[in-house]
Amino acid sequence: MNILSFLASLDGNLLLWIQENLRSEFLTPLFQFITTSGNAGLIWIAVTCFLLAFKKTRRTGIACALALIFSLLFTNLLIKPLVARIRPYDLIEGLQILISKPRDFSFPSGHSSASFAAAWVMFRMLPKKAGIPALVYAFLMAFSRLYFGVHYPSDVLGGILLGMLYAIAAMRVLELLGQKLQK
Repeated sequence: MNILSFLASLDGNLLLWIQENLRSEFLTPLFQFITTSGNAGLIWIAVTCFLLAFKKTRRTGIACALALIFSLLFTNLLIKPLVARIRPYDLIEGLQILISKPRDFSFPSGHSSASFAAAWVMFRMLPKKAGIPALVYAFLMAFSRLYFGVHYPSDVLGGILLGMLYAIAAMRVLELLGQKLQK
């Protein structure tokens, strides 16, 4: 077995393990709320608008907005169609999804990308009492995609890493613009 086959097998087995060992009547409504709040990045857009509304947090809001725009452009409009990875529920025998089937491709996870794009900015730019809950929510959002069987673990990991990269890029763009405006 080559490394790619091994990783694909690991991806599928992890999803089946989550299905068999972690799904419960108690957790399903909680994760359904979390995953739905991330549809189209709604929760992160709402938080970004809130941050933009106040002078004290406006800079963070601008960085979040940039990071979310990067996530939309690169993850959803560029990478997903290029990679065109089929969703796990279409390939893994016995995997049952508990939410409606997403209409786009699987890699990388858009929910994870947007979540970590905004949450990483908040973690880096806001006091920890706001940044840490944002990261926790982003992790729960990413896990919800596995819980429902709509993404492979590697999709979620890719989305997390890309989201963090977008956050770093957004903060850097803001820093460079700030330096240019001061000259």
